[in-house]
Amino acid sequence: MVQAADARKIVKKRIKKFPRFQADRFKRMNPAWRKPRGIDGRVRRRFKGSTLMPNIGYGSDKKTRFRLRNGFYKFLVRNPSDLEMLLMHNEKYAVEIAHNIGAKKRKEIVERADQLRLHVTNRNGRLRAEEGE
Repeated sequence: MVQAADARKIVKKRIKKFPRFQADRFKRMNPAWRKPRGIDGRVRRRFKGSTLMPNIGYGSDKKTRFRLRNGFYKFLVRNPSDLEMLLMHNEKYAVEIAHNIGAKKRKEIVERADQLRLHVTNRNGRLRAEEGE
């Protein structure tokens, strides 16, 4: 199996999501973060003990941003010819096959990726066991 060339440790400053203020109180409210804009809002005024607001300080290190856990960067592939771009970059990028690719083309992509020694993240998608075996 191919290993990522840069084995730098990925440090996340915060793993938990930032929930929207008072989204737990109302079912109709989406928990995705929205900045509070009220005049008296304690979250906006950053009172002690209230919900934390996301800010630039929680950002990841530039050198490890967008990395997968195994150290590769994700590269979305829709056909076997897309793999040729990664010919010299098999230690930096991992292949991810797009969700709307059928079983026949997936098989071609996986075979070509193995020839180029590329890591495929979702290689077992839409894969059936052989009938004869």
